[in-house]
Amino acid sequence: MKTDSTKKVVINTSFGEFCLSHAAFRYLREQGQREALAEEDLGAHWPVASRPDEPSLNRFGMLIPRDDRHLVQAVEKLGVSANGHAANLKVVEIPQDVHWLIEKTGGVEHISEQHRTWM
Repeated sequence: MKTDSTKKVVINTSFGEFCLSHAAFRYLREQGQREALAEEDLGAHWPVASRPDEPSLNRFGMLIPRDDRHLVQAVEKLGVSANGHAANLKVVEIPQDVHWLIEKTGGVEHISEQHRTWM
């Protein structure tokens, strides 16, 4: 349960790339999510072909901020139907005041606290 002291972030827990299904993409556009509205809806051109198992029409939302409230709502509401091609999306709660970033280990994403690095 999200409190004022936590933030929700969406990560991909499979070895595929982060992406949304066409259904989740349409949901985000209906909610007025800025990046989704700016992205071309390729599924609109081929509505019969935009089945969940069609890889080319289920790779949306890669530029949406992972802590976007509409994205979090889409993943929570749609569940596995929000998963794009080869994705397994998960909502993770982190402390609100953490400076975070998303990293991959073996292709699977996780959230890390951002640290400073000098070279």
